[in-house]
Amino acid sequence: MSSLSYPTPLYAHAGRGRFEDVYEPAEDSFLFIDALERDADELQGLSPSVCLEVGSGSGVVSAFLASVVGSSALYLCTDVNSLAASCTATTATCNNVALQPVITDLVGRSGIEAAWAGGRRGREVIDRFLPMVTQLLSNQGLFYLVTIVENCPEEIIRLLGEGGLTAVPCLSRRAHNERLSVLRFHRTPPSRALAS
Repeated sequence: MSSLSYPTPLYAHAGRGRFEDVYEPAEDSFLFIDALERDADELQGLSPSVCLEVGSGSGVVSAFLASVVGSSALYLCTDVNSLAASCTATTATCNNVALQPVITDLVGRSGIEAAWAGGRRGREVIDRFLPMVTQLLSNQGLFYLVTIVENCPEEIIRLLGEGGLTAVPCLSRRAHNERLSVLRFHRTPPSRALAS
């Protein structure tokens, strides 16, 4: 656990005025930030060159990550909503960090949305994104995912496990009637039997 404490990014503009329709940081965002803060030493040790947030909304999570990891990484923040991209840019300015908003649905050709939103079991977007994770994640990379019970996190863990990723539960918290959890995934190291 990091011995340093990092301030919550400024985000007073999110959910108000011009950005009234942009998702304002709530319990899921703050749980995600808490998980990143808990992993701060490990994240700094990784010295990532590219960090990607899918469905950045206000950009508060990426702004926090940028304050932890520093300016050596490129921070790509995707969202399907152009106002969310603009809000992310404003969050970056307010917090003196460099974020690169990209208007797209998921990652790549068709773009990005919030990874914890929508559809059957709340997994319509998650299920579209999961196959991309194993292609995008570097050998040393980490993938964080906020889930609720209705997302069937055990099934997500199994699906990504089939793709060679190992899950580590980070944090969970009750928020109103939901149980929020942050899962962290990393590539499963090859076993010695397979390596020889």
